[in-house]
Amino acid sequence: MAIQGRSLLLVSVAGLCAAFTSNAFAASARNSCATDPASRQLDFWVGDWAVGGAGASASATSHVSLALDKCAVIENWDGGRGHRGENMFAYSADDKRWHGMFADNEGRVHVFVDGKASADSVMFTGPSTGSDGKPVMNRVSIVRISPDRVDQVWEKSEDNGVTWSTAFRGEYARKKP
Repeated sequence: MAIQGRSLLLVSVAGLCAAFTSNAFAASARNSCATDPASRQLDFWVGDWAVGGAGASASATSHVSLALDKCAVIENWDGGRGHRGENMFAYSADDKRWHGMFADNEGRVHVFVDGKASADSVMFTGPSTGSDGKPVMNRVSIVRISPDRVDQVWEKSEDNGVTWSTAFRGEYARKKP
């Protein structure tokens, strides 16, 4: 009798787990990044790019791809002079904002805590610390100029956003296959 009771309990618990799990997966499938229009706002940037602009190396490149079931946008870039990095951006369904992180092979890391996007552009902001130990506000804009051209501008402010100076301006041209 005790074995039958345990078996019944085990079957009941397994059934509840299966029902809960299938509902959890169904909910996540309905809220998939792949179909959420807010998560798709940076898709215009996906591809292989030659990066130009004032002071840019002729061999600067960028590869932008989607990862984590299309929940993250990853940029792997090479400045052409040994300076390389990876940027990761994602839309948070929880707070309805974009977030990002920049890291390079020179030990710099910047976190972008607030991002706002539209169909053809996104702007990220976030605090960091300068090499002198003082606070710096970073602002990065990525704007689609045409299907084959994207501009990225990175600005810094040392006075809490009153004035901004351009730290980087990249003109992205889509590479032809």
